[in-house]
Amino acid sequence: MNTPILHALRFPLVAILAFSLVRCGENKAAVAAPAEMPIPVKMHSVVTLSKGRTLQYSGLIASNGEARLSFKVGGIISRVYVKEGDHAVAGQLLATLDLTEIDAQVTQAEQNLQKAQRDAGRLSNLYKDTVASLESLQNSHTQLSVATEVLRIARFNRQYAQIRAASGGTILQKLMNEGEYASPGAAVLVFNDTESSEWVVRFGVADKDWAVLHKGDAAKVYIDAYPDQPFLGKITKLAEGADPNGGTYAVEVTVSPNGHRLAPGLFCTLQLQPPGSKTFSFIPASALSEGDGTKGYVYTLTPDQRRVKKIPIRLAFFQDSLIAVSSGLDSVQQVVSDGVGYLTDGAAVKIISSTSN
Repeated sequence: MNTPILHALRFPLVAILAFSLVRCGENKAAVAAPAEMPIPVKMHSVVTLSKGRTLQYSGLIASNGEARLSFKVGGIISRVYVKEGDHAVAGQLLATLDLTEIDAQVTQAEQNLQKAQRDAGRLSNLYKDTVASLESLQNSHTQLSVATEVLRIARFNRQYAQIRAASGGTILQKLMNEGEYASPGAAVLVFNDTESSEWVVRFGVADKDWAVLHKGDAAKVYIDAYPDQPFLGKITKLAEGADPNGGTYAVEVTVSPNGHRLAPGLFCTLQLQPPGSKTFSFIPASALSEGDGTKGYVYTLTPDQRRVKKIPIRLAFFQDSLIAVSSGLDSVQQVVSDGVGYLTDGAAVKIISSTSN
């Protein structure tokens, strides 16, 4: 075939093929880049307030007159005269050891004292007659003094081989029974002084909270047994060192019963209000995207209000369903409060509602 004719036939085919490829590329581009669907979100206004930080802890009501009663000496428990929940009056006998051995020790000490008194008297007469030496007389007086003290110790031990109530109160726990061997100082009864004691709540706080608390700071105490009655309290003890086991600092709050009947073990929640106030930005807790300790992130709108921007914030504390933010929201008026879980930085959004409080 003639070469010019072949060139003439090939040109239309090449042109058609190139045109087809261009059209195909355009169709693919149209399929690969669909329109971005905006994510529906709700906005919430940032509220700035100047207020003091509120610390919240929980604990159990206790009495500062609570005592673990024990015997000074070891022995077999002969009788326990009370049971848990019993009320005791001052001086009442609560428990006693078997006194057989202890009474024998008292008798032995009395007899040794009597012998020492006779020896001292005899040597005193002999010394007057120049028969006994001064050293012998002095030794007899020393033995007399030792025997006197031994008897005093024996009688003291016998006195505390019994447990008596030092004041009026209630038996909280009975830890040992008749026939058991009680070691010296081992708790037998847990006793709560209800006459002169105060009601307290003991708990531990973190170091950053300990740094802002002081003795005398006010506290509100909410006891589950009285849900509609807040009680007033104040910090009466604040540890100067951390507990080596838990790493927290011990705090004791004294609670005013205000005419209500309290008992050890009642569960309560405390709100502590350290002195001084600072300015915080408050946002709903649902606006927090990520949180790690005092760090977090929230989403706010870009200037065109069509997309969101992820910004870091520093958390101060939580109060009910709100978060107090110490920094990061200085120029921010609104944050995303609903739909946060579906967002990424720069995502397109559609505002469906906006709340100002």
